[in-house]
Amino acid sequence: TFGKHPGASLAEVAKLAGVGRATLHRHFSSRETLMLALARTAMEELDTAIEAAAADAESHTDALRRILTAAIPLAERQWFLTHEPVMQDPAIKAAYRSDHEALCAAVDAAKAEGTFDPTVPTRWIAEAYEGLIFTAWAMVRDEEITPNQAADLAWRTLTGGLAAVRPDQEPG
Repeated sequence: TFGKHPGASLAEVAKLAGVGRATLHRHFSSRETLMLALARTAMEELDTAIEAAAADAESHTDALRRILTAAIPLAERQWFLTHEPVMQDPAIKAAYRSDHEALCAAVDAAKAEGTFDPTVPTRWIAEAYEGLIFTAWAMVRDEEITPNQAADLAWRTLTGGLAAVRPDQEPG
């Protein structure tokens, strides 16, 4: 609902969910409480997907690539929250900070593996990583590319940039 209609009211949410307004209000006293609950759920879903994606990774680089692929389908749940004031909640803010610190640690570890240029600031790489996830999701949402194509393009952009590949540089 909020992915397509970010400003939807509780009455609109109730209608789309097929429940009465009173039922929705029994569970969520305000739009803000609903947004906080959705933010917590979205963060838990993302954490679960990240843990599962990275579980069998052979390196930090491999883990980052697997996480990127797993995160693309969940980006819609995260995207609408960037348009809501949920980051004002101390628990949400702390969880986001923790997740971002974990991403930066993984980027630093991948730098040590030689994946990223050590002179590029870690935060730059982490922000690019997150931005590419949203870009990939938007193109999948718009049916311009498949999820696998999106993950491949996002990873290629992150690790190799957007320079044209010259014929003498083609793999294989």
